[in-house]
Amino acid sequence: MLIAVSGTKCSGVEILINLLSENYNFEEVDHNDNPVNILNYITKYYEKDMVIYLDSLDLFYTLEKRPFFVHISIDSSVSLRLKRLSLEHPDRNPIDLIKTLDTHDFNSKAIELREKSNFKYKILEDTNAGDLNEMIRSKLSMIINSQLDILRNKKKDNPEEINAPLRPDWDTYFMKLATLAASRSNCMKRRVGCVIVRDNRVIATGYNGTPRHLTNCFNGGCSRCNDGESRNLHTCLCLHAEENALLEAGRDRVGSNAILYCDTCPCLTCSVKIVQTGITEVVYSQSYSMDEGSFKVLRDANVVVRQFSFIQEPRIVIV
Repeated sequence: MLIAVSGTKCSGVEILINLLSENYNFEEVDHNDNPVNILNYITKYYEKDMVIYLDSLDLFYTLEKRPFFVHISIDSSVSLRLKRLSLEHPDRNPIDLIKTLDTHDFNSKAIELREKSNFKYKILEDTNAGDLNEMIRSKLSMIINSQLDILRNKKKDNPEEINAPLRPDWDTYFMKLATLAASRSNCMKRRVGCVIVRDNRVIATGYNGTPRHLTNCFNGGCSRCNDGESRNLHTCLCLHAEENALLEAGRDRVGSNAILYCDTCPCLTCSVKIVQTGITEVVYSQSYSMDEGSFKVLRDANVVVRQFSFIQEPRIVIV
């Protein structure tokens, strides 16, 4: 695994790199070397744990090609960073120190680089702390100690085998596809996406909105959705995401042992259709007002129902 660390000036980047190197036996890679040489080295020794200071977008774009790459950015409160910088330059006035911070942190490439991180560590100042460096080190130690196991991403079915860091499991992968499908929705009420899979292969996708050849819901195609009315569901022209996916697949293509992923719990009407088409499992992320009625239908038909919770991305950690 390669952990690349970027961050705002005096926020603690060098402390995290030293922490990984000294406490967790990460090899520090020289960021001043040619990016191609760095890429060749980390690729050859990819089984090692390595850490590198990430100071440019060019280096980021070079290293991100590898599946074992993880990018962590660090930011600290302005008061904390100003105090650390003033210890390095006690003869300079606060205005000059602030300009130094801004010059480093608020140029377009530096901002873009930090925004591309997988993890964003936000360090709050402990006003009772005596040694600022020790305070930051202690806070970072608490974070990284708990997250290294997550980053190592051991496989559930074979703990001895390690996946690439941050590689999604199947539930996360298919739910992300459902969320992507939802982005195509034209419904004024809410955006919902659905994916049907069998043996970890996608059979069909769907999103909610008015039927083909009709005016899109967000262009006035469904009067019920556009008048803000939550009742009169029977007058709604919008097909649900599950309905569109089931219509696309059909019972024959659904076959046996198919799983339906939906970012919202299916309604009662969709649940009946899910049962009829032979879906054996439903995985959803967000609750819906009709959950109980849907659950009863699905349970009575021996359909397994699971709720899935997304991990926020990028992962923001405040300490």
